[in-house]
Amino acid sequence: MTHGVDTRMDDSLQPREQDHVLIVEDDERLAGLTRDYLEANGFRVTLEADGARGVDRILSLQPDLVILDLMLPGEDGLSICRRVRSDYPGPILMLTARTDDMDQVLGLEMGADDYVAKPVQPRVLLARMRALLRRSEVVEASGETRLAFGDLEIDNATREAWLSGERIELTSAEFDLLWLLASNAGRVLTREEIFSQLRGIKYDGQDRSIDVRVSRIRPKVGDDPNQPHRIKTVRSKGYLFVKDA
Repeated sequence: MTHGVDTRMDDSLQPREQDHVLIVEDDERLAGLTRDYLEANGFRVTLEADGARGVDRILSLQPDLVILDLMLPGEDGLSICRRVRSDYPGPILMLTARTDDMDQVLGLEMGADDYVAKPVQPRVLLARMRALLRRSEVVEASGETRLAFGDLEIDNATREAWLSGERIELTSAEFDLLWLLASNAGRVLTREEIFSQLRGIKYDGQDRSIDVRVSRIRPKVGDDPNQPHRIKTVRSKGYLFVKDA
């Protein structure tokens, strides 16, 4: 964000009715500019500057989306993300001032749904937010909304999954990926297809977020991470969800 940020409504990216966004960011200038831009685009925004209060604020407010800075006083964004993930079902978008892949991978492993590197481009941030919010509310209008593979059940209407009758803890992004793979069971999905479907952007050949999420999903659906039988990696292509694993 810059001092000259354009805070006019972006008609192509209008939010749903008064989506509530919590920004956990200690840079007051950046937080203020981001708030102004998002409010001009129809969002309701709450700010929190102290990482030590971040967990309580997220869990008590239960906003539609959280924008969470990686580096915060009191408690860092990775720790906050890890602590709230099981009790906060909404999307978490992490801001990082670093371009190090490890920070981004760690954020995804802690349960973040996406990340944006600083300096933040307003339209990029807004587009990423809209994609996350859209994914969290989508229920397919046609086709199956519930799939079963042995002891694994996945329900796209409730956005829940169960293994042997026990509910699986999944982030919003993990559920989206699991549903995409499962609804295409028996067909190899390339990383290009997955990125296009889930993030609406072209795969750059470098982003590891899909691989990280697959590694997190596997043990949750009963897969052996070392010898997966449900979600298989197809070398140089992508992933295959096996119908009759």
